[in-house]
Amino acid sequence: MKTIKKIFFLLAFSILVTSCNDGLDLLPKDKITADDLFGDPAGTKLYMADLYDRLPIEDFTFFPQQGFNFNPGDANNSGVTTSMMTMTAIHSEGNFLLNSSHLKWWDDAFVLIRDVNLLIDAIPTLNISDEEKKLYIGETAFIRAFAYFGLVKRYGGVPILLKAQDYTGDAESLKVPRNTEQETWDFVLAECDIAIKNLGDSNGRRASKWAALALKSRAALHAASIAKYGENVALTGEAVNLKLVGLPSNTAARYYQACIDASNEIMTKGPYSLYKPNPSSVAEAAENYRLMFANPNIAPEEAILIKGRTIPGTGYGNSYDIWYGPNQKKNGWPHPGRYCPTLEFVDMFENYSNPGQDAPIVTTLDGNTDNYDGYNPSRNYIQYANPVDLFAGKDARLQATIILPMSVWKGDVMIYQAGFITPTGDPKIDTNTRVRVNGVFYYTYGTQDPEQHSGFNLLGGNCSKTGFGFKKFLSTDPVISGWNKSITDFAEFRYAEILLNYAEAAVESGLGDATKALSALNATRKRAFHKTIIPLTIKNVLRERSVELSFENKEIWDLLRRRTYHTTFNTTRKHALKPLLDLRGTAPYKYIFIRDRIQNTNPLTADINEYYRDIPGLGLNGLVPNPN
Repeated sequence: MKTIKKIFFLLAFSILVTSCNDGLDLLPKDKITADDLFGDPAGTKLYMADLYDRLPIEDFTFFPQQGFNFNPGDANNSGVTTSMMTMTAIHSEGNFLLNSSHLKWWDDAFVLIRDVNLLIDAIPTLNISDEEKKLYIGETAFIRAFAYFGLVKRYGGVPILLKAQDYTGDAESLKVPRNTEQETWDFVLAECDIAIKNLGDSNGRRASKWAALALKSRAALHAASIAKYGENVALTGEAVNLKLVGLPSNTAARYYQACIDASNEIMTKGPYSLYKPNPSSVAEAAENYRLMFANPNIAPEEAILIKGRTIPGTGYGNSYDIWYGPNQKKNGWPHPGRYCPTLEFVDMFENYSNPGQDAPIVTTLDGNTDNYDGYNPSRNYIQYANPVDLFAGKDARLQATIILPMSVWKGDVMIYQAGFITPTGDPKIDTNTRVRVNGVFYYTYGTQDPEQHSGFNLLGGNCSKTGFGFKKFLSTDPVISGWNKSITDFAEFRYAEILLNYAEAAVESGLGDATKALSALNATRKRAFHKTIIPLTIKNVLRERSVELSFENKEIWDLLRRRTYHTTFNTTRKHALKPLLDLRGTAPYKYIFIRDRIQNTNPLTADINEYYRDIPGLGLNGLVPNPN
């Protein structure tokens, strides 16, 4: 892709757009004509490849502060992801919440829209076959739909530009008012329909009919949720009054139906299915699930659209393995262990023995899972010779998604230990110390050498502070020390998401086929070795989304579209599971676990205005501001 970018730059530099801080005041294409640029079919393909590269795909190089395709030579941005701004995870060095500096995408969005509009205008004049023109019509509609989807879910209604603007000396002529949010969502769906009509069944890693349907499924569900739940957030201001933000509640059914129809088209007519849907054991289910994310190319039946990251280095690869792998496997890299899955996330995974329910980790004989007050000597803690036994019976995807304390990763036991109980019953937790018992030293974090444990030692931020490590997407190969050395591809659309979109739209609206929705909900569970069908309820659907789609940069948008971000974070704490070595009694010693607050964190409260991002450059573009 970097080579393509360089060629494209030489070919078309003088017509590429730069912004004047408002994203709409664009420079003219007065150096090279469209004929010059698109007269060569090879040049057109390079141009198209560049458009694809700039799609707002939230993959391994997307970060809430820096935006898309952030993989420069020094990608030291601390590795903060959107999942760390939900209840799913926390960063090892901070307790982050969505704020006004996050999820912005304005100037680059309108540059992309201008560039795709240039190609749309040129398609009728291209010296290619009618079949190729039809394909380009479909692809450009898909790209424009994707671009406006990226905008509308951030800003609400935005200016809909169908032609590339030319600057003629009058800056005022370039000022285009915002369309309403409803008009913008409808435009996204209409562009998807154009793409669906013109694209074929298969198009390699480029857009296909099925990718366009998948985008429509996702976008329609997002819009439907805003229409249904938007009134739960009392926003005020001119943008609200002009309907630039917000959707009428009576449009929810139409959007849910659009989601159902698009999803159903894929489910009934598409070439897709779940990857390895019938495992023979929990272990097989876990490994199948892990492998699919380590390399989505092994699952063409499930991956509807993949963004490739198959070449290491600046502008190509990503840094997931160095940022998020456990400290014990850092291989000389100074900044591992940043991704810390929370106890709340682990609690969501069902037990096979009690399907259809959250299954909080029980650590005491009294079964109380609401006590987060740390170690209490008056409570009777369950002891485990093998700490991994605590998670026996949990959904297979848990062990495929995260590293459990004292489980094996890359051939070694990953040590996540927060302390010990001395022979006299004195707890030593979250403090670097040791005790000598029968001539043997025992250390708070499991080892004397900080390089040989992966949890709770806050020195350098290299250890998880929740008791769990990150696994999903990571390679089992040794870490290569350096920025952007990971080459894992990213599945932007998966068949599993389509199933869950259908299930959610059906249960929320009462539309569609309830039997099919029930089957869709349980299909991903069956792939995880569940044998019991659970009922179609919104609670079950949302739990399944959180488990199946975890860490794929969808959690934050689920909270935002359903207007539950401010209720999820209302003086809310995230929690850890702290393994303690119990040195009372005789060796071999066993582990106990405590449900506890995460060290050095405070409760979080979300700002109700975070549902819409602020629009930049208002003094220049004259747009109505959002209510924040």
